[in-house]
Amino acid sequence: MNGEWLIRGRDGRLSVYLMTQDAVLCRAEQVPGGAWDTPRRLGGDQRLHSAPALGQGADGYAHLAAWSPTASGALELVHSAHFRPLLAALDWDPVGRPDDKGGSTPGPGVAVDDQGRAHIFVRNDAGGLGMRAQKQKGGWGPWRDLKGTGLRDAPVAVAGKAGRIEVYAAGEGAILYWRQEAPATQFELVETVEAEARPGTLRALATSDENTTLFFADTSGRLTSWRPGGRPTPLVSAAGPGPVSAVRCVIDGHDCTVVAQRSASSGRVAFAAYPSELEEMGAAWTESGPALPADATVSLALDAEGRVVAASLSPSTGQLLLTRRKAEAGLALEAWQEV
Repeated sequence: MNGEWLIRGRDGRLSVYLMTQDAVLCRAEQVPGGAWDTPRRLGGDQRLHSAPALGQGADGYAHLAAWSPTASGALELVHSAHFRPLLAALDWDPVGRPDDKGGSTPGPGVAVDDQGRAHIFVRNDAGGLGMRAQKQKGGWGPWRDLKGTGLRDAPVAVAGKAGRIEVYAAGEGAILYWRQEAPATQFELVETVEAEARPGTLRALATSDENTTLFFADTSGRLTSWRPGGRPTPLVSAAGPGPVSAVRCVIDGHDCTVVAQRSASSGRVAFAAYPSELEEMGAAWTESGPALPADATVSLALDAEGRVVAASLSPSTGQLLLTRRKAEAGLALEAWQEV
């Protein structure tokens, strides 16, 4: 999920996770495709210092991780598991940090393997990547140094082939890639590729049974994709400077990837779709919905019927808007509705 905040639970209901002041709120459909309930605070009374990272396992459970202030004023990572469909979330559980300095660092990344174990990744004080994973029988393993250097942004992690975890992070003029050879094995820094990624734009997605793909906006203004083993491929000019969202879906019988981003020129949400892993075919933006504030972000998911759903959220206004794909050819969307 690595950056997405709209998900579908195991019961088919959609949920959104919203950061407000120093807490996370969750809203969910009362039934799939139905009305939405009121916001609920997650994780007890613990205050948060940053918006959470979100990962979701094959069991449909959500795992959240965020920075939280300690009594001494330092920062540590905390974790909460949100079990669907009962809308019960565990209190925030401290998981520490990979070093002892306690200062500010970019946000974490979270992914969940096929056994339901959360893995938390974060830049350490040496500029490399630290990782801590849940044990199979409860509790957490030790912090591990996965090496790397010069990391400057939050990592993104995703469950790929056979449930193994894959991780991407941006460094100085490069993107680094780690993976497990199989679930529950050690991570290795497998590849580094030259690229200049804008901060906050990395998204990773499983685009086939074999591969994951990283999407990012580069400093020349292009939305770019990269699969390890190849070269970064420009897909289309970035619609704006903000985060990119991506989802894999079926459109008119074809396996497709849909990307979305807020357009800087119009303020509307821009969508582009193309056959999964065939970036050479190109893509083009189509805009939808009203003009949104500059801080608005968009998140994509599939609903209980497998339709693409898009949500936009503006922290400054608190406005949450939602649209779904119509039951017709192409990527035609319904009118946006406020939730």
